[in-house]
Amino acid sequence: MLVIAKKDFRQYFTSPVGYVCVAVVLALYGFFYYEVISTRSSGYIPGIYSSMLVWCMMIIPILTMRTFNEEEKNRTDQLLLTSPVSIPGIVTGKFAAAALVFTIMTLGSLLPCFFISAFGSPPWALIIGNVIASLAYGFAMIAIGLFVSSMTSSQIIAAIITFAVSMMLILIDHIPGGNTLLNKAAGWISFRARYDSFAQGRFSICDLAFFISVIAIFLFLTVRRIESRRWR
Repeated sequence: MLVIAKKDFRQYFTSPVGYVCVAVVLALYGFFYYEVISTRSSGYIPGIYSSMLVWCMMIIPILTMRTFNEEEKNRTDQLLLTSPVSIPGIVTGKFAAAALVFTIMTLGSLLPCFFISAFGSPPWALIIGNVIASLAYGFAMIAIGLFVSSMTSSQIIAAIITFAVSMMLILIDHIPGGNTLLNKAAGWISFRARYDSFAQGRFSICDLAFFISVIAIFLFLTVRRIESRRWR
């Protein structure tokens, strides 16, 4: 797993993808922090992460769209599938590489907070809650993106489908409907409702377990998909 994770992490930064994604996300965080500083109130900092959620929805598909497509494009997929590394190790390694890049983006957003804390008192509890929410959401979407990438040979299609799924999971509980059972189901699978729980400073084991379950389910589905390719 570590071998695959290191290889994929290096690939993010041997091509412009990793640098561009990290630079764009940190630049956007910088812009929102500038707006907060202009208001002279550190209480608006937690709102930065809610604003960045939309941008993360567009960045994550870019991170995951090439995970398995790139192997097929470079004709290294057969070499990878016949390597001594197990299929779960391959999938977990690719997930770890993308998750590490996303973690760098998210934790990098805390740097301005440390400077602001020298002159004010940022609401650290809410900020940490928002960071945890962002990481949990990001990791879950990365797992979904890996599965989508394993299902298609087109990077563009993989990115579009992953973005569409992320939109659906964020907005599903806002879709009007008269069926109470469907509304409850939509609220249960809604990523936004789970995200807001952490963002408001409430640490919920149930919500954390939900995101971990989503990660585990889609990594398992990806493993099964890659195993079917190996046997073919």
